[in-house]
Amino acid sequence: MTLPDLPGWHARPHDAAFAALDSSAADGLSEAVATERLVAHGPNRIDAHAGRSALLRFALQFHQPLIYILIVSGGIAAFLEEWADAGVIFGVVLVNALIGFIQEGRAEDALAALARSVASDVTVLRAGQRRRIDAVTLVPGDVVWLAAGDKVPADLRLFDARALQVTEASLTGESTAVSKGVEPVAADSGIAERTCMAFAGTLVVAGQAGGLVVSTGRGTETGRIADLLDATETLATPLTKAMERFSNWLLVIILGLAVLGFVVGSLRGEPLLDMLMAAVALAVGAIPEGLPAAITVTLAIGVSRMARRRAIIRRLPAVETLGSTTVICSDKTGTLTENQMTVRALLSDGQRYAVSGDGYAPLGSVSQDGGTVEVSGPLRDLLVAGVLCNDAGLAEVDGEWTITGDPTEAALLVSARKAGLDENRLRSEAPRLDEIAFDSARQYMASLHRLDGQLIVLVKGALEVILPRCTTMLDADGEPVAADIEAIDTASRAMAAEGLRVLAFARIEVNSETLDEMQVAGGLCFLGLQAMLDPPRQAAVQAIQACRAAGVKVKMITGDHAVTALAIASQLGLAEPGEKALTGRELALLDADQLRVAVEDVNVFARVEPEQKLRLVQALQANGEVVAMTGDGVNDAPALKAANIGVAMGAGGTEVAKEAAAMVLTDDNFATIEAAIEEGRGVYDNLVKFIIWTLPTNFGEGLVILFAVLAGVTLPITPLQILWINMTTAVLLGMALAFEPIQKDVMGHAPRPPGAPILDGVLIRRIVLVGVLLLVAAFGLFLRWQALGASLEEARTVAVNVFVAGEIAYLFNCRNLRGPFWCCGWFSNPWFWGGIGAMVTLQALFTWLPAMNRVFASAPIPAEAWLEILASAAFIALVVGGEKRLTRVVR
Repeated sequence: MTLPDLPGWHARPHDAAFAALDSSAADGLSEAVATERLVAHGPNRIDAHAGRSALLRFALQFHQPLIYILIVSGGIAAFLEEWADAGVIFGVVLVNALIGFIQEGRAEDALAALARSVASDVTVLRAGQRRRIDAVTLVPGDVVWLAAGDKVPADLRLFDARALQVTEASLTGESTAVSKGVEPVAADSGIAERTCMAFAGTLVVAGQAGGLVVSTGRGTETGRIADLLDATETLATPLTKAMERFSNWLLVIILGLAVLGFVVGSLRGEPLLDMLMAAVALAVGAIPEGLPAAITVTLAIGVSRMARRRAIIRRLPAVETLGSTTVICSDKTGTLTENQMTVRALLSDGQRYAVSGDGYAPLGSVSQDGGTVEVSGPLRDLLVAGVLCNDAGLAEVDGEWTITGDPTEAALLVSARKAGLDENRLRSEAPRLDEIAFDSARQYMASLHRLDGQLIVLVKGALEVILPRCTTMLDADGEPVAADIEAIDTASRAMAAEGLRVLAFARIEVNSETLDEMQVAGGLCFLGLQAMLDPPRQAAVQAIQACRAAGVKVKMITGDHAVTALAIASQLGLAEPGEKALTGRELALLDADQLRVAVEDVNVFARVEPEQKLRLVQALQANGEVVAMTGDGVNDAPALKAANIGVAMGAGGTEVAKEAAAMVLTDDNFATIEAAIEEGRGVYDNLVKFIIWTLPTNFGEGLVILFAVLAGVTLPITPLQILWINMTTAVLLGMALAFEPIQKDVMGHAPRPPGAPILDGVLIRRIVLVGVLLLVAAFGLFLRWQALGASLEEARTVAVNVFVAGEIAYLFNCRNLRGPFWCCGWFSNPWFWGGIGAMVTLQALFTWLPAMNRVFASAPIPAEAWLEILASAAFIALVVGGEKRLTRVVR
């Protein structure tokens, strides 16, 4: 059977929905029809699409321009039967491919997490009989029954709702439980306003309901998010983009030099095979073979450092991306706020009181005008009503305060505890005799108790429902007086303007031990108001200030109400007085160009749906921003994946958000992002230090080969010796730069422009300078010792040691790109000295160990040669130090 594709189930009466799906509330579907529809619509699950195979991912590791050159060079060496050279070249290529393969092997599992977010079994009505079945077999037209504690298994059009409350924060971002009903809503209502719908993956926290399945699997709102995830590309990071540009630039230079050397040598009559080997030597010398491994190790060290600061990195390039972040788009609930409803204000006997303390821990007090007040009389009556007319629970477990039930009701228990009232004792002294459960249509709850020998009904609910039923209120002495409706309404509006959610409380004496709605229809005595919100994290306030000082903009994107979002944003320092929030409904009216303007000017976005979060991130990226997106819900997953770096909450976040993100915060604290940005900038600085250190060697080696070809002399160093220099120094010397501590001023400058090259003009000039110095020293000493009668092996050994000694001397200058190296501290990096010691030991073996002499064609050299080698290294260090002082590099 083909079912009608009717949009807007939330806008249709439930009987029309039943008719459209050919089902009934009394009988549901027959087994035959359900089986037919299961075949037509498929299982109620979200299947992940197959990713690239392991073999393909491994093969793609060789798909890099510089690797192509090495492969061709190794092939030429093998053709010339230079087996040692070919073996080492191919070994380097293989090691780099393995490192990249292991790094990329962290496959994303977001869609599998979405599947796990749906319930496993459910109560369904089939052929007039209720039964428990696997939620995977649900089909459109099934009738499902829900109770408190159930996870909604599919998208449902509710037709029977009794005091039903559902937490939808994972889908909509709204921090409080949503009351559900059965009446249709406007067709253009957002997800958060569709009160007659229950969505797959959300949780029932109170009440019972019957619902008609209208969408399953990928047809649900959760499935729609899965489609967004599928369609969202994982972006290349600023580092990978910059490295791609850098590699292409380097490729042109290397090929140009190799071709130049081959052509010039051939024209001079040199043997073609010799010129081929010279071209191989030039290419191998110019390529920084250790760079891929150095990048991976530097990023991995950053991962370790961030983990100690409670930020877990799931994909290595994300470490560096943090350092170039220009905008942070943050969810509100649970990220900038505590995700724990907290009563902040009370109104009783016409007086307003403040309640201190955040979260569910009952630490705080009730005060007025800065002074603690004695909780008695009408104020105590208000707090007692909040405890007794309440279904939530509060308990301390392993030092942590936890709740059961609705977070709003739990906040009322906490406010009473702060005033010295224990809910367990109060409930024992005044047990509930009867109740009228909360219903979204009624907008209130009532409970009957025996208090001080009298039968008292306590009522709590929306002010607009409670206040018209009140004729009296309590004065300061606890005596009933005429209710000042206007003053109460004014006070309530002031609280709402502060982003507080207001609940009203009243009571009435009765004579019966049973309760009905007529008893609370009028004549109530107004007790007061309790106003609450999800408070901002204090650490987030400081972190936002630090981010702004570092040139990083912060924007709030939330599914919550605009008034609440603006109130929190003001307390966090994100919104100035009079600033407005842009709502999802307003966003929907903006085209791409208008949205690009809006995202730059507006800092608070409210009532935003998943697609709109994604649009906001993409609009910022279109403006050239590097975007970090934080979130914890299913609704955040597409934007988390699309952002340059997605940041998920580890403690309160959904598995879907964690799998879509590149970084997970174990403490759910926005302040940790600021620490991670600092680490990311430090990682990038260390990467630049490695690149600025390694390239002069490659440049110098290439120049040595080129000049030898142009001059028609024997190569001062062989391809195998070049690989020895490049790989040993990269591991023992260059890797030490990855452990350099973060420089103190790293957060004192603006983020690196997204399109900026890795190396600026000053650093490129320094690379050329050092490369030329290495050329002059190595080539000069090679020719000098040949002229003095040294063997070819001895002269080449001198040249190799010139390169290594020069790199050691230059390493000191690379510890600090902006000033003298001693500003970093002589012993702040023990790996620095350990690497130098190990490299000196290896060079001693390279020079004097017979086995090494046979493999690398090296030979022992006299002490005079060592003095000249050390003198040339010292000269290089002094020249670079002088150049740094003249230019004062500022990055």
